[in-house]
Amino acid sequence: MQRYIINRLLQGAVLLVIVTTIVFAVGRLTGNPVDLILPEEASEQERQDMIETLGLNGPIHEQFLVFVADAMRGDLGISIRYRLPATDVFFSRLPNTLLLMPAAIILAVLMAIPLGIVSALRRGGATDRISGTIAVLGIATPNFWLGILLIYIFSVKLGWLPSSRMGGWTHYVLPTVTLGTFLVAGFMRLIRSSMLEILDSEFVKLARIKGLGELQVIWKHCLRNSLIPVLTLWGVFMGGLVTGAIVTETVFAWPGIGRLTYEAVLFRDYPLLQAVIIMDAVLILFINLMVDILYAYVDPRIRYA
Repeated sequence: MQRYIINRLLQGAVLLVIVTTIVFAVGRLTGNPVDLILPEEASEQERQDMIETLGLNGPIHEQFLVFVADAMRGDLGISIRYRLPATDVFFSRLPNTLLLMPAAIILAVLMAIPLGIVSALRRGGATDRISGTIAVLGIATPNFWLGILLIYIFSVKLGWLPSSRMGGWTHYVLPTVTLGTFLVAGFMRLIRSSMLEILDSEFVKLARIKGLGELQVIWKHCLRNSLIPVLTLWGVFMGGLVTGAIVTETVFAWPGIGRLTYEAVLFRDYPLLQAVIIMDAVLILFINLMVDILYAYVDPRIRYA
């Protein structure tokens, strides 16, 4: 198990180096960062001082080494808009995004697992057709359109819920539903397809022949063995939630990472955008590592593969 985790850590380190290299290269290809930081009326001396401060006066390979050294110390530059370290701005917004995660995940688990199991057990029935329709609509509906529709119905027309920003528990309802809808749809269809495959397997037939109860067969044998593809999708969705659903947070003016990314692009805040991309990559790699470890516990054969 330790060797398995070490291999995953080494793979993550290599991917992080690749992401850092790409961010550095793209940042240099888009032009001189000094042009974004200093106003147009800045003097040539001010430009030269800024170039020296940022370490842009040396060869490109030396600039890359300085960039990597600063990144390892947590120094990813100063935000142009906020005039604060970019990493500080990122971590100030991260808790706001994390606050949306538990409710969206709970909504997905409470709805997707029962619906997926029932759809698999009653394949072709009315429940299966209804849940299939819900899943297709949930996957096909764009987040920005769903968010605007919910605001129009529950905020503008009915006046039941606030339309934007953070506040009491009512402010969490519409963003949570917008994020959770896609999760419910994706998880439900994947659980259904996995359950259908497991239900026809030989070990399930053997468990029934031995006289095990139907609930024990479904929950202990079928559901656990169908979780591998579900965990894969869960890792992808969690990465999207942690890094911030840019569209959802922008629609609801939610001050999270997604909104921060939009602001960095809108205001051409190059250091902040650079920091957000790198920190997002670190978070996604960490989530994928956790999913890989869960794989090994759900299916011990993966440890020895």
